[in-house]
Amino acid sequence: MPELEDLQSRQLPQSLEAEQSVLGSMLIDSRCVGDVVGILKPEDFYLRQNREIYETIFRMFSFSLPIDVVTVLGKLKENGYYDEAVTPGYLRQLMEITPTAANVKHYAGIVRDKSLLRALSKTATDINEMALKGEGTASTILDSAERKVFGLRRGNADDALERIGPIMVKLFDHINELAQSGSEFPGLPSGLHDLDKRINGLNPSDLIIIAARPGMGKTTIALNIVANVAKATQKTVAFFSLEMSREQLASRLLSCESCVDNYKISTGRLEDTDWEKLGMATAALSKTDIRVSDNPTISVTEMNALCRRLDNLGLIVVDYLQLMTRADKDSRPAENRVNVVAEISRALKIMAKDLNVPVICLSQLSRAAEGRTDKRPLLSDLRESGAIEQDADQVIMLYRDDYYNPNTAEKNICECIVAKNRHGESGTVKVQWMPQFFSFSDLDAVHGA
Repeated sequence: MPELEDLQSRQLPQSLEAEQSVLGSMLIDSRCVGDVVGILKPEDFYLRQNREIYETIFRMFSFSLPIDVVTVLGKLKENGYYDEAVTPGYLRQLMEITPTAANVKHYAGIVRDKSLLRALSKTATDINEMALKGEGTASTILDSAERKVFGLRRGNADDALERIGPIMVKLFDHINELAQSGSEFPGLPSGLHDLDKRINGLNPSDLIIIAARPGMGKTTIALNIVANVAKATQKTVAFFSLEMSREQLASRLLSCESCVDNYKISTGRLEDTDWEKLGMATAALSKTDIRVSDNPTISVTEMNALCRRLDNLGLIVVDYLQLMTRADKDSRPAENRVNVVAEISRALKIMAKDLNVPVICLSQLSRAAEGRTDKRPLLSDLRESGAIEQDADQVIMLYRDDYYNPNTAEKNICECIVAKNRHGESGTVKVQWMPQFFSFSDLDAVHGA
């Protein structure tokens, strides 16, 4: 019968045997529950009855309750998932048909794989409908399609409402990892220890704004952070420069890493010892996975698409916000620039959450500080949009007193003013500025050398 064969061929991917074996394994040996909850969510189960049983066991595990056939039956009754004529017999059947709990990870892998195939099928249907309806430009539809597929790869549904129980399990695992590591702060190290302690390092999904007036060293401190994260973590770091060329960025990185005056590098007037330093620095930087783009018209959408393809991404840096454009830059050319910047800053925050990495974005400050007696920047000086302050998790403003006061006692000292900090208190951290090497460092590291 062609109709029946066609119907069977269209059946959604599933493995009821694997689902039953997962549940049977957990009832036979509760020690394997911890392995399973790290792989499966309740919605991964295709059969409703199996999903309800797993959800019950999941909750019991979250509250450290004993798990066996008797306790699970009791919880199923409490949750309203109990049928006297069916449920007890079904739980016994699950235990009887499960050959061994030793293969539970394999069974869970099958269930997860079938769940992903079902989700992929639904996503493909959604993408097809978006394309046929033509709602939005091809660029925005493509971005939405990539976001949906990337969400599947990361195991995150874009529109899912996740129960607090699984989130708590992940949180406790993360807290335990931090306790085991003994690290002073949870995020990636910027290389400026005092600043890291203030902001708890560079944390996943955070949007970090580094803002300053021109000439204060925004690009330099960003490149210092890029090099340190790449070397310390072995992760991929993406640097998007809308102002400087790849070669200019590489020159600054090399000067900082080698401690060779950038003027010597740019003019080629090098001494023998300089060549040796440059050779060692080049070798060290070449071992890192720093990716650089100098496309001056790139949009957040295009950045997001490029970064999704990087397997070991650790950090994204954008230089700088006010030079950026929207993905649909040609469709509304006369729109208010404040609204555009607000849209871009929101897109950057969404990208940080989607990719689960910290995003550092440099930003210009307005000239308002130039007219004040105390020229230290304020949050209100963020140029073109108050939405930047709203979207950012941290706002760090740079100020060098010697830029305005040549006779100051704080020569080559930069104040990192943490004006907004969702991970702790605001405040000021002073660091050493070494302009000849395009480098920042902790004050103690310089003074103690």
